[in-house]
Amino acid sequence: MPDDQPTLTDGTVTLRPWRDDDVEAAVAGHDDEMALWFGWEPHDVTLESHRRAIQDWRDDFAADRRRTSFVIEHEGAPVGSVEATRQGKLGASLSWTLYAGQRGHGFAARAVRILVDWAFTDVDQGGLGLQRVEARIDPRNDASRRVATRAGLRLEGVQRVTPGMGDRPDATSYAVYARLVSDPPLSDPESFRSLLNSFLPRKRAISQMLVRDPEGRVLLCQLTYKRDWDLPGGVVEVGESPRLAVQREVEEELGLDIEPTGLLLTDWLPAWGGWDDAVCLVFDGGTRPADVLDEVVKQEREIRDARFCTLEEVDELAADFTARRVRAAVGGNQPYTESGR
Repeated sequence: MPDDQPTLTDGTVTLRPWRDDDVEAAVAGHDDEMALWFGWEPHDVTLESHRRAIQDWRDDFAADRRRTSFVIEHEGAPVGSVEATRQGKLGASLSWTLYAGQRGHGFAARAVRILVDWAFTDVDQGGLGLQRVEARIDPRNDASRRVATRAGLRLEGVQRVTPGMGDRPDATSYAVYARLVSDPPLSDPESFRSLLNSFLPRKRAISQMLVRDPEGRVLLCQLTYKRDWDLPGGVVEVGESPRLAVQREVEEELGLDIEPTGLLLTDWLPAWGGWDDAVCLVFDGGTRPADVLDEVVKQEREIRDARFCTLEEVDELAADFTARRVRAAVGGNQPYTESGR
């Protein structure tokens, strides 16, 4: 075994270098579950192929630690493996697996935590001195996603791939989980909240403003990027108040300084036409004289025209779900609708 590859433990599982006598246990532990996510056939793993793999791992570690593979050991027996492969000077990709009959005991999460702690340890203290580690996981692999989260890796996003680029020939995306050396310790409440925040669902929010004239007509905008007319407003930025967002959007799009008052309607929009679902908040912009249109300064990239419309004209100019939303907001009878219903 490599002279300077350490043995690491948390008292329950131990990470140690591969030994020649690990081969039989490792081969016996390979099963269809491992083959499914790593993209090979179970019969491809033989005693000889695994001996070659162990030698490759040793050579990679000796070559400036470009890859470090550990046996995961519990109560003196191999239960799986975990490894870190360098990405540049300060990063590494992580991989792990547990053998048949060894899953469901928390061994993998413990092993990944130990590996990450060692990877972040300074070189002069025996570690890799890394700044970032990441794992790319098939979104369908729920078990590995739980391991990543329990090991303190935050979900950063989804990487799209074309079939054939991933481990599995049918893979079309990978969830990217990562941890930085500067992230708070797992025992810190902020770290736990950040973990939850990284993978809990996020809902897109849209803020719109209902502005009417003394005759009860509704201010609509003709947009440059779609045929239908719509209420003024737009997407709420990350960390932005929805109320301030709609005020900002109306000023940017129309040059009007209108401070919204109350919330008239919350309308849920199901996924449609390539868009994810969203929540649309319609705020009350009050009643304005019809000649307020003389003050409009259109943002040419987004707004073609703006005018006050009767509800019948709204039905004609707007998409059906927008027209329903406008009518619901004007009616004021329901604080919540779904696609205007």
